[in-house]
Amino acid sequence: MTKADIVNRVATATGVTKFETEILIEGFFKTIADALASGEHIEIRGFGTFKTKKRKPRMARNPRTGEQVPLDEHYVPTFKPSRELRSLIDERQKSLESLEIAAAAPVA
Repeated sequence: MTKADIVNRVATATGVTKFETEILIEGFFKTIADALASGEHIEIRGFGTFKTKKRKPRMARNPRTGEQVPLDEHYVPTFKPSRELRSLIDERQKSLESLEIAAAAPVA
């Protein structure tokens, strides 16, 4: 799913114009990115938590050449889904699997 798909779905569900929806979604993403860049922790109840983690310096390998490459210490954004989101995803995926199995079953 792309950002344009998200804008279309939200605009359709809310009745707000696509232009206004895109501005809101861009603002939402920018707010999250700015907060993470400032070292803030973002918790959206029922959805999940965004935060940054510090990665230690290490030696990596260039997969093409096999050459050892030093990586400096750096920070990466992480997302941890909430229990509710994990449950929702698990239930939906299981129901999709059961539908696929039923559709693939031979008709007698």
